[in-house]
Formats: sequence, structure tokens, C-alpha cells
Amino acid sequence: ERFIGILIEETGGELPVWLAPVQAIALPIADRHVEAAEAAAERLALDGIRVEIDERTESVGRKIRDAELQKIPYMLVIGDNEAQDGTVALRRHGEGDQGTVGLDELAERLAAESVPAA
Repeated sequence: ERFIGILIEETGGELPVWLAPVQAIALPIADRHVEAAEAAAERLALDGIRVEIDERTESVGRKIRDAELQKIPYMLVIGDNEAQDGTVALRRHGEGDQGTVGLDELAERLAAESVPAA
């Protein structure tokens, strides 16, 4: 318990990906993108990634801001192009836009970061 308290204090709440309670959050731009967000979340969950979906009817900017405030390491923005192509627009907490990536590539990347350093 003390260790976690010290870790949170030292990192300002920005936990490493492997320790973050929610490692990624899918942010559908509109209601019509929720199904694609669910598919992306299911794909990542297969690799043991802790992912949630923000289905609120807020603007995507608000969803990103809220995810940043929660210090969620990865945000997966899903709009028309991403839903059609089976990709996500990836954002990293504190770093911003990381470009568009496929779900398999993203799953590999997150799985690699989800293992604690030895």
C-alpha cells in the first residue's frame, strides 16, 4: 500500500502502461462508430489489454480531455475512416497524436508495454 502511494506521488498519477487500471480507451466520434469501438476493444481484450469504451454523447474533444485528465495511457479515436478500414487514430497521454494504426499492430504494441520491466 505504501509502495503504491509513493509511486502515485512520484509519477503524479501517470502510471506506467503495465500498471494503469485502464490501459486504453476507445473514443467513438459518433453513435454510428460505437460498434467499431466495441470491435476494437474486444480485439485488444483478447491480448489482455484493459480497455474501456466512452459511449457518451459528448464531443470527441471533450472525451479526449476527460481521458487525459484520467491519465489513461492510450486513446483510440474511431471515426468513419477508421471504422471502415479497421484502424484507430492513436493518441498517447501527454504526447498527442501518434497517427493511424491497425488493430493487430496496436495490440502488439500495447501487449509489449503491458509487461513490467525486469
